[in-house]
Amino acid sequence: MSERLPELYVAVDVEADGPIPGPYSMISLGMAVAGRPDLAFYTELRPISDEFVPAALAVSGLDRDRLLREAPTAEEAMRAAATWVNGLRALGRPVFLAAPAVWDGMFLHWYFVRFVGHSPFGATGSGVDLRSYWMGLTGVEWRDTRKDTIKQQLDLTELPHTHHAGEDAAELAQVFDAVRRRRAQPD
Repeated sequence: MSERLPELYVAVDVEADGPIPGPYSMISLGMAVAGRPDLAFYTELRPISDEFVPAALAVSGLDRDRLLREAPTAEEAMRAAATWVNGLRALGRPVFLAAPAVWDGMFLHWYFVRFVGHSPFGATGSGVDLRSYWMGLTGVEWRDTRKDTIKQQLDLTELPHTHHAGEDAAELAQVFDAVRRRRAQPD
């Protein structure tokens, strides 16, 4: 009988220059494993189209012209990301985690399928949504599940949200780790 490996919750953060993948581009991707600050991945990506929403691009603070010149292609970046996720399998089973899972998951799954041929998180790209998890854990309404509200409840207000995909993935990993520790505490 083989030992069952633990689940590794891979917090994902995406920065994009528009509302949907395809016509618009994912321009950076960060991933960090909850409870394992030593396990993290970050890449920027060369835009895949000429279309972008200036306000969406401004959120990340990334320079689109620099990305077009210097960032790895989407195929290179996503292959590196898939290799990183698959490398985690020696330690456990990677499980996608995001906040919100719909936004980050939409871009991540589309990019993996388009540029790698499949997602290392599975055929559906499904995973854990922080807000839904918190709602189930605490019984609060959806409006009370914003990440800032969760951070206040867990006394994690010092964790910044910078709109840098790598830093925000690390923030989410820390928040989810604290949420899971809270769940494990007896009432």
